[in-house]
Amino acid sequence: MKQSSFAGGSTVGLAMSYLRVPPVLEGERDPGAIARLIFGVADWRRRQPAPQVLDLGRGWQALHYLITGDPWDGRPPAADVVCGGRLLTEDGAGELGLDVIYLAPDRVKPAADHLASTPYGGLAGRYDPAAMASAGVQDAAALKPGADQFRPAYEGLARFFQAAADEGQAVYKVMAEQS
Repeated sequence: MKQSSFAGGSTVGLAMSYLRVPPVLEGERDPGAIARLIFGVADWRRRQPAPQVLDLGRGWQALHYLITGDPWDGRPPAADVVCGGRLLTEDGAGELGLDVIYLAPDRVKPAADHLASTPYGGLAGRYDPAAMASAGVQDAAALKPGADQFRPAYEGLARFFQAAADEGQAVYKVMAEQS
């Protein structure tokens, strides 16, 4: 899926990508070891089948806010969609050069069910760029009017999580700097 673009500007910020992965990869079960296998190469995206990857770009935190009403926190399973999971790296883990968050298959299904049962229209009422900027949501001050700009990304997340749940996969979320 193509990377989404929600806000203008050329400042550096964090971008988020998702990858659906079987719980065992090359005989490895440990999520940290799997992360090193996958993300330890510079061109990891090109090595993955397109349906396995979803790029939210810098719009990830705005989506989290729309889903949970908070820039960072929230209750599972809603919070698991964007910010929830186990941080496998700290501050980009020099080894990988990016942060990786792991969401186990047993948490993917409830997140997928939550997305399936929560129509985007119910979240759009939270769209308030001024309130989002005040809460510290990345790039909120540059958001365009109208919540519908996030609908395609939200629907893409719903499809992505449903496919991961249907296949019993884990979700790895990768955060890296992007200008």
